Amino acid sequence: MKTPRSLRLHIGIFGRRNAGKSTLINALAGKEIAVVSNVAGTTTDPVLFDAEIGNVPVTFIDTAGIDDTGELGKMRIERTLDILSKVDVALLMVDATKGFGDYERNLVKIFKENKTKFIVVVNKIDLADYDDDELRKYRLVKISAKKGVNVDRLIDMMLKISPDIDDSQFLDDLIEPKDLVMLNIPIDLGAPKGRLIYPQVQAIRNILDIGASCIVVKERELKWAFDGLKKKPKMVITDSHAFTRAAADTPEDVSLTSFSILDARFKTGDLPELIRGLSQIKKLKPGDRVLVAEACTHHPSPDDIGRVKIPRWIRNIAGDVKFDHVMGGNFPPDLSRYKLIIHCGACTLTRRHMRYRLKKALDSGVPVTNYGLVIAFVHGILPRAIKMFPDAMKAWKKYFDGYERSCA
Repeated sequence: MKTPRSLRLHIGIFGRRNAGKSTLINALAGKEIAVVSNVAGTTTDPVLFDAEIGNVPVTFIDTAGIDDTGELGKMRIERTLDILSKVDVALLMVDATKGFGDYERNLVKIFKENKTKFIVVVNKIDLADYDDDELRKYRLVKISAKKGVNVDRLIDMMLKISPDIDDSQFLDDLIEPKDLVMLNIPIDLGAPKGRLIYPQVQAIRNILDIGASCIVVKERELKWAFDGLKKKPKMVITDSHAFTRAAADTPEDVSLTSFSILDARFKTGDLPELIRGLSQIKKLKPGDRVLVAEACTHHPSPDDIGRVKIPRWIRNIAGDVKFDHVMGGNFPPDLSRYKLIIHCGACTLTRRHMRYRLKKALDSGVPVTNYGLVIAFVHGILPRAIKMFPDAMKAWKKYFDGYERSCA
């Protein structure tokens, strides 16, 4: 139950009001976690519940009815549809007493447009024997959520079509058993008290799973740690904030990159595209607008990386560029006003959600890059930070072609 949501299977439940969505969540979770009422519209906004099914950590998302009414109802429907960017599997609830109609057909169309795997779930078969030839072309299961009929069958079907959600293995192609990795982790004002941030824990666990080992140090102890080693490490992974010092203290023959770059590579699956987005910085002009997107929510520090440092560095290159900032699950529906999007490493987002954001931006003609790439670029060390990724180096040579300016 302590599994972070970025590593959970996200299952969204969609349908008309009072179709039994909340009742199904309780049946799947095996306990009362969602509010159930006979009054239509009890669920007004998407609500997230963490549970476990078949030993798989899951986040269920209970959504407002797609047939909600009025101005508030319209807003709730928009929020319901926005959830599609976050779910790995969608369950389309069909009330057996009402049948499959235009509301459900519209959802099927949207699922297909978003390439979302879905299952049609005909609920309340204890009240009505509903059958429809139209439904037989979809994955279909008939249940009674209230009485628990066929819920196990639905669970089996969900797990069978679900994607692999384990994104802990982002070093698998970079290190081998018995390799040594140095992790450079600053403990500053932005560090959470008493714990490490998730990408750092993720790296440690992945290194151990591979059969390699790691040394964890703060930025001031990196050079000291190197001086005491008998064997050079395979690579150094640093927090992006400490890139400059890490580059100075790491021998040139040791690979160097950042947690942010590794996370962005894994979450988007397209580091060359982020390098292309990075090249947009050269084209920015005064008055252009840039969106800075951070997946987690935290109180900004006085020298916050996304709100203070990155804007300052980019203005050193392009002049008075305008910046907008979003945090958490917020992402603007209209991206057309932006010349560039700079996204964090997305450690709190699922791969599907981050890849949805990347696709949405590119479909709008807006290039996207990443915090770690920007930081390495403005300090003049990007080629070194991506040297271990041949496809990214190829993109660097293509889009920058001798551009060596350091702008921090």
